[in-house]
Amino acid sequence: MPDEQSILQRGLEAFAELGYDGGSARELARRLGVSHNFINDRYGSKAAFWRAVVDSALSAQLADLPQPDPALDDAEQLRLLIAGFYRSAVDTPLIGRVLVNEFSRDTERLDYLYERYMAPILQRMASSVERLVAAGRMAPIPLDVLFFAVIPPVSGMLDGPLARRLGRPEPTAQQLTATAELLARLVVNGLLATGAEERGGA
Repeated sequence: MPDEQSILQRGLEAFAELGYDGGSARELARRLGVSHNFINDRYGSKAAFWRAVVDSALSAQLADLPQPDPALDDAEQLRLLIAGFYRSAVDTPLIGRVLVNEFSRDTERLDYLYERYMAPILQRMASSVERLVAAGRMAPIPLDVLFFAVIPPVSGMLDGPLARRLGRPEPTAQQLTATAELLARLVVNGLLATGAEERGGA
């Protein structure tokens, strides 16, 4: 019998490849190397197993993101948080595929992802954004626009085959960290460029 961490990792691999609807209980059990009734016996349902898989992958990511530091400028705070999010994507690239599968479906799973993981990250970003807007350094930006300004560049951390065709050498950990920093700086600078001070040439 595989240990718990192996089961959750194999579950992540299965959901990333098959999607939630494509992964029948029987197919999941086969890929986990367990009996056909294991998921119901251990987790109660396929939905509960999916939540356990997601929690295993995302809880550590959320905990590892930089904590708010009142001593830092809000733009720098925002950059550090976004860069940390991009770096965490490298550690668990399969969860990105799971998220892409779920973001376009109006389901209880999307509610779970949003309430448990997306909303806390967005709230931390929004706090810095609100202060930057109040200071005239950034134009007001709707929360959905902020989300879609920040999230799509994460593909730059995950799409290795395409990145190589665009000229990126085989990445090292140091190079991926540098890429995360660069992407985060580009995103934050783009958001700040909409501010009154930038428009005024300050």
